[in-house]
Amino acid sequence: MEIDLENFNKESKSEYSSHVKLRARLRKVKPKVLDEMFEELHEEAFREIDCLDCANCCKTTSPIFLNTDIDRLAKSFRMKSSAFIDEYLHRDEEGDFVLNSSPCTFLGADNKCLVYEDRPKACREYPHTNRKKMHGILELSLKNTLVCPAVFKIFQQIGKDYRK
Repeated sequence: MEIDLENFNKESKSEYSSHVKLRARLRKVKPKVLDEMFEELHEEAFREIDCLDCANCCKTTSPIFLNTDIDRLAKSFRMKSSAFIDEYLHRDEEGDFVLNSSPCTFLGADNKCLVYEDRPKACREYPHTNRKKMHGILELSLKNTLVCPAVFKIFQQIGKDYRK
């Protein structure tokens, strides 16, 4: 399914305030129920959406690079970790290592990750909608509705049941 990112950006921004209200209501849902709801809708969304048709996350945001990610990638590039940091990363306002620029340096023209096997943990787990303890990452998931069409779709689907 081809993803129209321009249309997605407009639609996700126009729906953001309703998603903010939805997030507030989701905080009242029992944790186990919320986790199950997200996991089921995550599976459903990714049956329809192929990340390789989109790669908006790689085009617009940077993952946080943990020291283990840096060491693994540096090794694969046959570099010292310090040289990898100097070439590709900087510290953001929270003190985390992030990419110097976007789109991601390691994103190929075909939307494939050039370092897929060694990619950062944050990339491996993105968009985080199929994990436990969703209550703890509702704010992050809300932000991701502006980045990931699958997360947007999940919020839209949940919203059909929880909007008043």
